[in-house]
Amino acid sequence: MSIYPTAIKMQTTSAIYPGTFDPVTNGHLDLILRASKLFKRLIVAVAVNPSKTPLFDIEERVALINEVTVGLDNVEVCGFDNLLVHFAEQQDAEVILRGLRAVSDFEYEFQLAGMNKKLAPKLETLYLMPAEKYTYISSSLVKEIAKLDGDITDFVPDTVKQALAQKFSL
Repeated sequence: MSIYPTAIKMQTTSAIYPGTFDPVTNGHLDLILRASKLFKRLIVAVAVNPSKTPLFDIEERVALINEVTVGLDNVEVCGFDNLLVHFAEQQDAEVILRGLRAVSDFEYEFQLAGMNKKLAPKLETLYLMPAEKYTYISSSLVKEIAKLDGDITDFVPDTVKQALAQKFSL
């Protein structure tokens, strides 16, 4: 028994990795792959965010992530449109996993973690940094490059590259 009341037993814990994933990038995938080795169950939670207008609808984003995570048996992908802490409770998740690309991400993430802790004291927030080669990748930049017919091969899985090409060729 741990002397720390909120000690996390990684391999017996369910974690939730939330985001809009519009679209999922190699940076997201790097975190998913690494987190799938840390947690017994990883839920990639695709957010419906009313303050954003995504290029891909919720079903498309869920389908793309399902495609690129085939073979990761402990990874589940689902959409959600409620408060993250409520969704985490519904999924019996003990951990919220968040990615940090740069110091600029930290201030917002710190505030978010504090609010989540106040709303759900038993829920822990953990941060992972993507591999260095992915720290500059963002879904917004990928969409902008793709829209202008730039090469996004190094930034997203092939499935996502094809889906973006389809979106922008219409």
